[in-house]
Order: sequence, then structure tokens, then C-alpha cells
Amino acid sequence: MFAEKGRCHAISQPQNERGAGGGYVSVGYWARPTVRGQVYFRLSRPKRTGSAILLRIDERTFQLRGGGVHGWALDAEADARIVSAMRVGVSMSVESRAEGGGVIRDVYRLRGAATAIDAAAIACSQQR
Repeated sequence: MFAEKGRCHAISQPQNERGAGGGYVSVGYWARPTVRGQVYFRLSRPKRTGSAILLRIDERTFQLRGGGVHGWALDAEADARIVSAMRVGVSMSVESRAEGGGVIRDVYRLRGAATAIDAAAIACSQQR
């Protein structure tokens, strides 16, 4: 969990990540009540323009939007569905076609995700 003035995030690196500065997932909360549980993915490599970004949590699939190395849920309702699936899921992967060819596949274990998400939400609710 990462917190700074007015913003709190539950953050994790993919299990297949090597080194710092690569991919990660973040569930963000802001002290202002309009942003609650916003999902953001930083892909480990830039995606090819026009390629879809797919998020898989166990047996569920979600479409993300974004470009370059960035991916977000389509809207606040999708954020809520994704966070709900992350809370009870076992594993998660984000996939797309890479800019230079090949496939991007960032894999995450979800053990402890619910605890980290709750910690971020509580930390920001105390900053109001």
C-alpha cells in the first residue's frame, strides 16, 4: 500500500516482472469521494496501436482501454466489477500485442489483494 497526501494506492508487480520500473497494477483511492477504487495497469512493455488490452481474473475477462504502457477500466462501473473480482480471485493476467511484436502477458497473484485494497481505502478515508 502506498499513500501520499490525498491519494492512496494498493500496488503490486506482476510475478513475471524482472527489475524495477516495469509493469504494475494499482487500485487507487483519493481523499475526495469522487474517485474510489480506480484500477490502473502499467504494462511491462508498450502495446501495439490498435491492439486490445484484455484483463483475465480467473475465468472472467474484462476489456481495458489505453495506449502505450497504460491501461484503465472502461468506466467506474467496470472499475467496481474488476475490484470485486480481484478481491475473490486467485490469479490475474493482462494481455495485449506488443509494439515491437510478440505478446505482453503480465501475471499477478491475488493473494492479499483484498487486504491491500481495504488498507488503501481506509488510509484515504482518514485523510478527508
